[in-house]
Amino acid sequence: MPVQKSDYESCLVDYCHHEGIITLFKLHRPYLEMIPSLRRPDESIIIIPLPIIRLRKTNLPTEANYLPCDVAVLMCDPEWKIKTGAEIFIFIHRPHEDFSDLLKRWRETQMLLDKDYEWLMPSRHSHILSEGTNTKYPLFVVFPETSERIKRGLLGTELPFVIQIPEIVPDEEGLGTREERLER
Repeated sequence: MPVQKSDYESCLVDYCHHEGIITLFKLHRPYLEMIPSLRRPDESIIIIPLPIIRLRKTNLPTEANYLPCDVAVLMCDPEWKIKTGAEIFIFIHRPHEDFSDLLKRWRETQMLLDKDYEWLMPSRHSHILSEGTNTKYPLFVVFPETSERIKRGLLGTELPFVIQIPEIVPDEEGLGTREERLER
């Protein structure tokens, strides 16, 4: 069975919150260790779903660009209220997306971030210096239904990924939960 849009949307919603990001990073420990303070996660990480950056060009007006990742996670020093070096980009496997499409989103993100840029920050964090950094890390989220070809491709390219098992949530269209639909 292919990846469901509701699984993608559920992950995107979960990763908009500090608790969801910490739960995700527990599946890939090196990223959990990058969080400046787990006791103060709301002050230590800035989460930007469907992020936008502003490219700066010499003698030209700045240009806003949508990044093809699903969530950007920026680390922030909770004491000094400044952004630190690490930026983590989460790519959730989308319905009907093949390996080349998923990899292309990461490559396009790398190309955009190779230029001089700054973040369009959520209003709560608009006071924080938002210039880009050189330490960019991807994390791919796949599902049990994701094809083995995609998982093999991520292993082969040595890109970090986690397998997210979606929670049981009622289907909004009245078709039952995901598990109930699988049983039919």
